[in-house]
Amino acid sequence: MSAKEKIDLSRLPNHIAIIMDGNGRWAKSQGKHRIFGHQHAITAVRETAEAAAELGVKFLTLYAFSTENWSRPKIEVDALMRLLLQTINGEVKTLNKNNIKLNAIGDLDSLPKVNRNHLRKAIEDTSGNDRMTLNLALSYSSKWELVRAARLLAGEVKEGKCLPEDIDEQCIERHLATFGMPDPELLIRTSGENRISNFMLWQIAYAELYFTTKLWPDFRKEDLYEAILDYQCRERRFGKTSEQINK
Repeated sequence: MSAKEKIDLSRLPNHIAIIMDGNGRWAKSQGKHRIFGHQHAITAVRETAEAAAELGVKFLTLYAFSTENWSRPKIEVDALMRLLLQTINGEVKTLNKNNIKLNAIGDLDSLPKVNRNHLRKAIEDTSGNDRMTLNLALSYSSKWELVRAARLLAGEVKEGKCLPEDIDEQCIERHLATFGMPDPELLIRTSGENRISNFMLWQIAYAELYFTTKLWPDFRKEDLYEAILDYQCRERRFGKTSEQINK
């Protein structure tokens, strides 16, 4: 029996988030420049998105480019922006074929204008799809997101739209980039690194974490199935006891 056949479709995570890591090391192992790894990561993105949609996962968020990534060498950043543009333009047809909606979160205004324009068009062109939402985190970090939320809330307090004592978890969530989406229940990180890297810190408060040594360009459908199976073997208590959950 394959890993896919073992998955309980009634207990799927509604939202899976992935820190796609290992492109540079994969390229180095091939004796190539880092951008070679980024180029070959597109297959992993395509396979993972298709596998998630086929199973019935409703939201898939991919950490594609962090705010910290702007500090990488200019030649790599420029290559990544060109690759992003090519990928957006090249994958719209496939997204529509699979009934997948494209969305993006992050400081999108910091992206090159041509990238912003093509990204927004791709989002518009796929807006009618409802099988799954593919959410790209671009120029994103949790610290950026939380600072932005704090500034928006401070502005509302200053304008008299709310009082400081009225601010609660729900109020903060309304000002996050992910507002309207469920929090991820499963967070996957590839490449063997065991850290979160400033990604969705608020939203993954109760996510199940899954770390794999597989480098992202080698990640395939079967790897996603294995992560979901591992998730389904865990007891999710949300601060309660096992007795409370199982009674």
